[in-house]
Formats: sequence, structure tokens, C-alpha cells
Amino acid sequence: MATTSLVKLNAASSNWIGQHSFTQRTGSSSSSSVAFPTRRVSLPVVRASSYVDELVQTAKTIASPGRGILAIDESNATCGKRLASIGLDNTEANRQAYRQLLLTTPGLGEYISGSILFEETLYQSTTNGKKFVDCLREQNIVPGIKVDKGLSPLPGSNNESWCQGLDGLASRSAEYYQQGARFAKWRTVVSIPCGPSALAVKEAAWGLARYAAVSQDNGLVPIVEPEILLDGDHPIERTLEVAERVWAEVFFYLAQNNVVFEGILLKPSMVTPGAEHKEKASPESIAKHTLQMLRRRVPPAVPGIMFLSGGQSEVEATLNLNAMNQSPNPWHVSFSYARALQNSVLKTWQGHPENAEAAQKALLVRAKANSLAQLGRYSAEGEDEEAKKGMFVKGYTY
Repeated sequence: MATTSLVKLNAASSNWIGQHSFTQRTGSSSSSSVAFPTRRVSLPVVRASSYVDELVQTAKTIASPGRGILAIDESNATCGKRLASIGLDNTEANRQAYRQLLLTTPGLGEYISGSILFEETLYQSTTNGKKFVDCLREQNIVPGIKVDKGLSPLPGSNNESWCQGLDGLASRSAEYYQQGARFAKWRTVVSIPCGPSALAVKEAAWGLARYAAVSQDNGLVPIVEPEILLDGDHPIERTLEVAERVWAEVFFYLAQNNVVFEGILLKPSMVTPGAEHKEKASPESIAKHTLQMLRRRVPPAVPGIMFLSGGQSEVEATLNLNAMNQSPNPWHVSFSYARALQNSVLKTWQGHPENAEAAQKALLVRAKANSLAQLGRYSAEGEDEEAKKGMFVKGYTY
């Protein structure tokens, strides 16, 4: 049975998120100075769907101690760029080989609780005919799926973007569930150098909320990801200001759409200075500003915060996560990394079958490092120099 979760807007407000309230006047409707008596009518909301208990359990499984998410949901075009970096052609066979290497790594489930897949991968199997979703399940890793259809220019904005994909989302989500997916991901972006405009923030928040509601209605735990791009030379305080504004809007619309907070996960950007800012922030400063934003905006009902790595190096992403777990948090604070888990793997593999075992060991090294960071026990001592190199790409900090 679905339950109603209520979160108050602010101390001075008598309105509640989680139910619709309005004031009904009695007496004449003509304008006068007479104060008519009022009565407040509340309309309770029935939450989500028959999947509520399953959604909550799935979210808890993903947000389990010492584990995080391996994101390999790059589009075919983006995956092709990664393959090109090691001299491989962008073919389905090469994409399958690389993802097979990742998803069949022995012992991966000790550190990874979920993996976000691209649609092609969700339906693929190993060269031996075993479905990738079954490879994941055997290691207690929850299969996930990217459901958005990418970014497009937002008319009326300051050269900003909006995320497409709501059309047909319900039927696609139902199909993904049947294929074995149990959580979903939708990435939209906010640009600080472009404003951000009120229109762009509202569009991002509303789109995420509609996606989250549709996902839950079809049995998928939604990962809510309004990525604040690293582009710009702004200080960390400006990032904090924008992040607080964006997440306030996101949770307002999540509540309006009756999304069950216990059945979602968040994938925020860490609060850092802009990539071109003259001063680099320490892990302690990033942790301080990021946790400040989360405590001001994210209800403790949310089970997990799974950070994206952005343009940080593998070691930077791990150090920053470790700094955020030096004291208890109301939520599971962990990772949903793509490049920060895969860079060393690609460089080790180089597309050669004989390097597959070494590449899988490289993945385990990074996964274990971030597992320790989730527990607040990571040390960068002995890390490879290559792992300390950043991978920032303007306009894309996945």
C-alpha cells in the first residue's frame, strides 16, 4: 500500500508538500471590506503505484554500505569516442566486448551495487550468450537504464538546454522493467555561465519530476540528475548558490508530482569552483560546501546520494567522496561514476583480449578505492600518477 510522505515547505508556511490544500471562502463573492470566515480543505494524495514497496527496497539495495554505481550508459557516439582513444572502431562488436569486460569482472559486486546501461547494452548478451542483466544479478548488482533522449536548445532561454524523452516514456519504462532493469537515469544540465535562467531551472526541475513519477509508476527507481556543469570561472560560493536554487525547485516539483522520496536516488554534481577558476578547492572545502547544500535541500527520506564525478580525475573524485564521509550523514553518500571508474580500465585494455584480466583488475582497484571512500576510509597513498589526471571536457562533465 502506498504511503503519504509529508515535508513542510518552511516554518512560516501552512502549505504542505505531499497534499493539495486550498482555502474555501463562504458567503458572498462580491468585493467588500467584510472579512468572510474561511475553512481549509485538504485533499489527500494517493502515492505512486503498486510498486512502492519494491521501489523502496531497490533504492535501499543500491544505497548499501561500501557500494556505489558503475555508470556505463554512454550513447553509442560517446562510447565510440572512448574506443577511439585506444584506436578501436565504433562498432557494436567492440562496444559489446568492452562492456562485457566491465560487467563480467569477478568480485565486482563487492563494491558495485548498480550499473546504469545504455539501451543497446540492456538487450545484449556476452559472446557466450549470457544476458548482461543476468551477469549483474549474479553479483547482486541492480541493472539500470538511461531513459532520456538527450539535450536540445531551449527556446526563449540564454543559449541553454532542455532534456527530451517524456514522449513514450511510460511504455519504454514498462519494457525496460520486463527486460530486467529496476532503476532509471535521466540527465539534464544547468549552466552557470548562461545564467542560469529561471526558465531553464524550471524546465529542468519539471522534466525531472515528470520522469521520476512515470518511472516509479512502472517499477523503476528514478535517479534524479540535474547536473550543474563545471564550465566557468566562478568561485565555489556561486556554485553553492545555484545548486541550492536548482535543488529547491527540483524537490518542489517532485512533491507536486507525488514522487515517493524513499524510492528515488539523487545524482548531483559536487559543489566545486568553475573549471576555469583561478583557485582550486581542497577536498575538505568541496565536502563542506556540498554537504551544506544537501542538508539545506534534501530530505532525509531520500536513501542515497550518488555523486557524478564530473571532470575530476579518478583520484580527485575519490578524495572528495572520502571527505564527505568523515562524519555520519542522513543519507548514503556514494558514487555513480563513469570516467572516474573507467579511464584506467581503457588504458590497460587497449582493445587486446590478452589484457582483459589486467583491465578487470584495474576496475576493481578503482571500485575498491571508491568503496573505501564511501566508508570514509580511503587514502591516496600509492595511487598511480595516471589516476590523478583530470578529464574535464567543456559542456560535458559526466
